[in-house]
Amino acid sequence: MAGVPTSVIAATGLVGGYATARWTKKRPLGGVALAVAGAVAAKGWQERAGSATAAALSGAYVAAFAGSHPLAKKIGAWPSVFAVAGGVALASWVAVDRRK
Repeated sequence: MAGVPTSVIAATGLVGGYATARWTKKRPLGGVALAVAGAVAAKGWQERAGSATAAALSGAYVAAFAGSHPLAKKIGAWPSVFAVAGGVALASWVAVDRRK
């Protein structure tokens, strides 16, 4: 996965986790997808930008997941997921991927 930008991995984890949970009707399965992508992204963040950046972006990833729930009540589920995924992807690109 060394060639895949961490921003893509993180956004895919948020969108894919929600899609998996929604379409399979198994929330824990969506959580697994979310967690696996988050772990892969965190590993990339740590390798490419160090532990402090990885911790900050991991926190943003978890906050985005949590924040998507109340946001969904205001703008809808899919728009919320895409909004938070875009925010995490942008943060990841700025902090890590654009350096490459």
